[in-house]
Amino acid sequence: MHRIIFKNFHKNLSVPSRGIYKKFISSKPAVVIGCSKNEELLQLTENGSKLNDITNGKLTSLLELSNFKGDVGKIRNFYDLHEDYPHIVVTGLGETDIKFNENEDYDENKENVRISIGAAVKSLCSDEVKSVLIDNCNLPAAAAEGALLSARKFDTFKSKKSSEEINVSLLELQNIGESLKAEWKYGMISADSQNFAATLMDTPANYLYPVLFAEAIQERFAQSSDVEVKVRDLEWIKEKQMNCFLSVGKGSINEPRFLELHYKRGGDETPIVLVGKGVTFDTGGISIKPSKGMAAMSGDMGGAACVLATLDAVDKLKLPVNMVVLVPLAENMPSGSAAKPGDVVTAMNGITVENDNTDAEGRLILADALCYSAKFHPKYLIDVATLTGAIAVALGSPCTGVYSTSQTLWEHLHQAGIESGDRMWRMPIYSYYTKQMKCSRAADLKNTQKKSGYAGSPTAAAFLKEFVSTSNWAHLDIAGVMENQGDQSYLPTGMSGRPTRTLIEMIRRIDS
Repeated sequence: MHRIIFKNFHKNLSVPSRGIYKKFISSKPAVVIGCSKNEELLQLTENGSKLNDITNGKLTSLLELSNFKGDVGKIRNFYDLHEDYPHIVVTGLGETDIKFNENEDYDENKENVRISIGAAVKSLCSDEVKSVLIDNCNLPAAAAEGALLSARKFDTFKSKKSSEEINVSLLELQNIGESLKAEWKYGMISADSQNFAATLMDTPANYLYPVLFAEAIQERFAQSSDVEVKVRDLEWIKEKQMNCFLSVGKGSINEPRFLELHYKRGGDETPIVLVGKGVTFDTGGISIKPSKGMAAMSGDMGGAACVLATLDAVDKLKLPVNMVVLVPLAENMPSGSAAKPGDVVTAMNGITVENDNTDAEGRLILADALCYSAKFHPKYLIDVATLTGAIAVALGSPCTGVYSTSQTLWEHLHQAGIESGDRMWRMPIYSYYTKQMKCSRAADLKNTQKKSGYAGSPTAAAFLKEFVSTSNWAHLDIAGVMENQGDQSYLPTGMSGRPTRTLIEMIRRIDS
């Protein structure tokens, strides 16, 4: 007879010490199974039902004994029910067939799978589990995302490393077919690319200043046959007269760089152009920030990380599109050579800008990058930036603020956010906000608004719009979603890599 071991289930049942069951969870993969609820009845997935049969019904019996309700993200661990499956984790998926909730603005069924699979994998990370087989839960992309995102660790710079990252793979007790396997692969690639973005953002600035950042990207795409990486140096930036961009990096001993990446699998189609803010560290310059929380400004290149990670996924998925990714990289530092408040600089398109606040630097480096994007005649132009703290005040962390001049592009982004669970919220781009930026006595524009403290995010977007030459443009202000502090339970604490998966999904939708 099989010895049944489980923990936290019933006060009359003994619980083994951690050492006793370690051998069960280290020798073979753990298995994660989904279980939903329909009113008061529990409903295992097809994989779960097959596993229950394999264990001669012990799984359902123990679930009932443990008073498991199937609530989202709640888990139960079972040990030694079968020699091939010594560690089974059942995770609650919540109610079956939840209808779309317009107020929540995402696919709640998919998000519940991410949360539930993520909770199970996080629980396994604390044990000595080397690999885990994941139930597809009838939504394989979401299951893959929840598993891989929750398994990410960042201990590169610790002298004592944590245990190895869990190897995540698909449980195939049932024949799920090629289309669902393709969805699993899509979820794995999307999650891996978001993890790449988050790791870039987590990396300390002394290990990822502009030159090192460029080298890291060259290494990432070194094996790709479809991505061409061009690293533009200081002299090239000067030749292009990107003076707004140059003004931001003047105070640093680390030279700026401008990344230009091309991906061509879309025939004669004009490209989708992504532009990412790449301030590798932001002190605020002469308009220096308070010291509290400044360390997080190594993540101020989050826009750059997200657009590059998006290209990484597009390349691995071999989507039939053309893309150009542009990333201006600079450090914003205070020194004797730094830009000063009141300085006037001329952008690549001839517009003059008064640099009223050197801590409003992101819009300056993006201004020249947006000007440069015009040479590619983009089908769609999207810039992504940790641009303003004001967007975090307005929206918090559940969604990205989007400003767009194109209804079609907005709809693509909106629907992609519903699918990915990483939501978009449209913000206004009225001419009123543009007028607020035309308040300089010395230049065409000022990099701060006329009414200080008012509409910080919309006025920043209006500033960027002055350097855009296409009607199909969107600006994503991601400052509010830059970090994860428990807001998305399946993401580790730290930099989030958001909204990489939404951008990937958007490009997949455009392709389809």
